Amino acid sequence: QVQLVESGGGLVQAGGSLRLSCTASGSISSINIVSWFRQTLGKQREFIAGITSDGITNYRNSLMGRFLVSRDNAKSTVYLQMNSLIPEDTAVYYCNADDRSNWLAPSTREYWGQGTQVTVSS
Repeated sequence: QVQLVESGGGLVQAGGSLRLSCTASGSISSINIVSWFRQTLGKQREFIAGITSDGITNYRNSLMGRFLVSRDNAKSTVYLQMNSLIPEDTAVYYCNADDRSNWLAPSTREYWGQGTQVTVSS
């Protein structure tokens, strides 16, 4: 089992920045890819960005350039740096971890964090 805990959410003005953290514990050796998703009321959860254990990243095209994903393996933590935030970025942000060997492979196990609220005021 893997436990994921997100932190760093909050209220920020448009144009500001936030850095979210996702810290993993438990059987983390089984994890290869950690991703960030977000969800607003009435909408499907959408992929934002992710990173493999060896640092290969993948981004939602529309967010590339404003959002940056990174990881600190020593701290078992993945970060999402969000810059130039706009009100449309308001959502609950979730951390996801899975055991895919690469971005195109299927997963046999995946885990979710509890989510952290990000609110961007205009």
